[in-house]
Amino acid sequence: MKIRCVFFVMGVWQMRIEMKSVIALSAATLLLLSVPAHAQWLKVPPAKVPRTAEGKPNLSAPAPRLLDGKPDLSGIWEPANNRYVQNIAADLKPEDVPYQPWAKALFDERKTGAHSKEDQPANCLPQGVPRINAAPAPWKLVQTPAFIAIVYEAFNLWRQIFLDGREVAPDAPPSWLGYSTGKWQGDALIVDTKGFNGKAWIDQLGRPSTDALHVIERFQRKDFGHMEIQITIDDPNAYTKPWTVTEQFRLLADGEVMEAICNENNRDLEHLPGGSSK
Repeated sequence: MKIRCVFFVMGVWQMRIEMKSVIALSAATLLLLSVPAHAQWLKVPPAKVPRTAEGKPNLSAPAPRLLDGKPDLSGIWEPANNRYVQNIAADLKPEDVPYQPWAKALFDERKTGAHSKEDQPANCLPQGVPRINAAPAPWKLVQTPAFIAIVYEAFNLWRQIFLDGREVAPDAPPSWLGYSTGKWQGDALIVDTKGFNGKAWIDQLGRPSTDALHVIERFQRKDFGHMEIQITIDDPNAYTKPWTVTEQFRLLADGEVMEAICNENNRDLEHLPGGSSK
C-alpha cells in the first residue's frame, strides 16, 4: 500500500514522499495523513456526501442537521491553513496579544528556537487545547445529544465535550487537554474548557499558558465542507486580558484518521536546537 505523506518541520513543509508504511513522528515533525478511507479498508460503504453533477463532493452544499434541528458537526476535519499550529496569532498584530511581562519575555526567548527541545510534542507529549486542533493532521468529530467526541490522528489523542449540563469540579486533576463542556447558541456550539496543567505551549513559537488557562471555542459549520472555530484565550496569569483568533477547517469527505504513535520512531530531538528535553 502506498500512502502520500507530507512532513511538517518547524512550520515549513519540507518534502513529499511515497512510502509503504507510516512512520509516526512528533508534532514538530508531524505527518499530514489525509488518506482516503479505501486505502485502509475494503468494502467501504458509500459516504452520505452530496455530490456535484461530476460526482465530486459538493462541499458548498448546506450543512447537515440532526433530527432535533441542531447542526451536525460530525465528520473528518483538517485545518484549511496549517500556519496556526506554529503561530496561533498569525492573523493578529503583535500588539493584539496582551502578554503579562514575564510571558512576553519567555515568548521572545522561545520564539528564537533555542528552546525547541522543550516543546511538548517534540517529546511526544500532548499539544494541548487549542493547539491540537491546528496540528497538520485530521481529526474525527462524533456528535451525540449528550456529548461530542473528537479523535485526533496526532498522537492518537482523544477529547470529550459534554453537552449534558455538568460542570468541571474545582479540584479536578490538572490535565493536558482540559475538561470541556458545551452548549448551543443558535447554530454555534460554544465549548468551554478549563482544568489545564499549565505545561503546554499555545503554539510552536512558544506562547505560554498556565494552569489558569480557560479556552472558549465557538464551532460553526458554515456549509457541508467548511467549519470555523473562533478561539478565545483567557489566561489571566499569562495575559492581561482575553484575546481571540479564528481558524478555518475543511471536511475530508472521503478520508479517515489513521494510527500515529509518536514514541514509535520520534526523530525530533536529534534535529532540534538548544534547551533540555524535558
